[in-house]
Amino acid sequence: MISLNIEKTFGFISKENVFAYEAQVKAAQEALENGTGQGNDFLGWLHLPSSITKEHLADLKATANVLRENCEVVVVAGIGGSYLGARAVIEALSNSFTWLQDKKTAPVILYAGHNIGEDYLFELTEFLKDKKFGVINISKSGTTTETALAFRLLKKQCEDQRGKDMAKKVIVAITDAKKGAARITADNEGYKSFIIPDNVGGRFSVLTPVGLLPIAIAGFDIEKLVAGAVAMEKACGKEVPFADNPAAIYAATRNELYKSGKKIEILVNFNPKLHYVSEWWKQLYGESEGKENKGIFPAAVDFSTDLHSMGQWIQEGERTIYETVISVESTQHKLQVPSDEANLDGLNFLAGKRVDEVNKMAELGTQLAHVDGGVPNIRLVIPALNEETIGGLLYFFEIGCGISGYILGVNPFDQPGVEAYKKNMFALLNKPGYEEESKAIQARL
Repeated sequence: MISLNIEKTFGFISKENVFAYEAQVKAAQEALENGTGQGNDFLGWLHLPSSITKEHLADLKATANVLRENCEVVVVAGIGGSYLGARAVIEALSNSFTWLQDKKTAPVILYAGHNIGEDYLFELTEFLKDKKFGVINISKSGTTTETALAFRLLKKQCEDQRGKDMAKKVIVAITDAKKGAARITADNEGYKSFIIPDNVGGRFSVLTPVGLLPIAIAGFDIEKLVAGAVAMEKACGKEVPFADNPAAIYAATRNELYKSGKKIEILVNFNPKLHYVSEWWKQLYGESEGKENKGIFPAAVDFSTDLHSMGQWIQEGERTIYETVISVESTQHKLQVPSDEANLDGLNFLAGKRVDEVNKMAELGTQLAHVDGGVPNIRLVIPALNEETIGGLLYFFEIGCGISGYILGVNPFDQPGVEAYKKNMFALLNKPGYEEESKAIQARL
């Protein structure tokens, strides 16, 4: 189970002030549970883990097996929450180099529809030319430009290479139950499809088929992932006392730090496998809280790598930051530092030590240095990288985000600001229906 330690924030903020948030946290929890707060039509994630049935998981696993048996590569087409959750889990649990090896036990998972890079898409389609590949098209509307464009390319290529009958077998739609372009396409083409629940927003969708299907195709145990989330759902329930509820403490601490002038939260890991967990977290908190000219800016670094790039700024830059460090207690493998007779690098003092011991001392040394440099530190400890702990970690951040957003006084479940760039882009591309906007924007240019 995850443990939370906020002791290294004291001296910057007080424990008394953190615990003074208890009433606000309780009110936020009640609003979430009773659906009385802003965005209450998007609370389907709140008890999603405990509502997932064995039958649903069996259906997902059966579909995953069809793609595993018929594909060397599966492309996940989605943007934002439609791919980040799956990628976070898959990269956290995968061997870092399996995809380079000849013998693979699962299809390689690749990603598209999360950018409009012509070179990226060209290189992807070139790579797929001699591959047996399938596609998971993830879009509630089916008209999100980045994803729809990528899917149009991939659908044609899959049909051309594998034939229409096989394409129908290896293209899966995860979309709205009844409406939208992706739903119509899935029904017309006869694709296997799964539903994105109406009351679950994209950034909270990792435990829906959006995340669970790609994770199952990659070969990971989605039952254990869900079980980890269920355990965290219980550990962070509204009936759990404030002092024992890690999500409540986290939400209160970050809001008190924000009130004290700490405007930027840096999520830190000392394990490179957690890079995409940070990317998922950045969307979750940035899109949920960045509203009404308010909100903590979510940033992320991979240590010790970024200690040699961002480390200087974190140590001595503007003191408007704090860190939340994810610490992984146990590694999957053991590797000892060898002795070297010449010892030209001066590392014989480490001979016989495990690499993880060196990493843990880097972690501790960094925490002490950054706290001394004026950076409060929150520490999240997870026992190991496995399905249960990752499932728990994801739900911890979700419920923490819901509580924190309500304390901040914003609607954590909408994203009105995301539409601004789209309107301009459509106007510049002369999309039908945007004639007036096109005229206005051309006048500005």
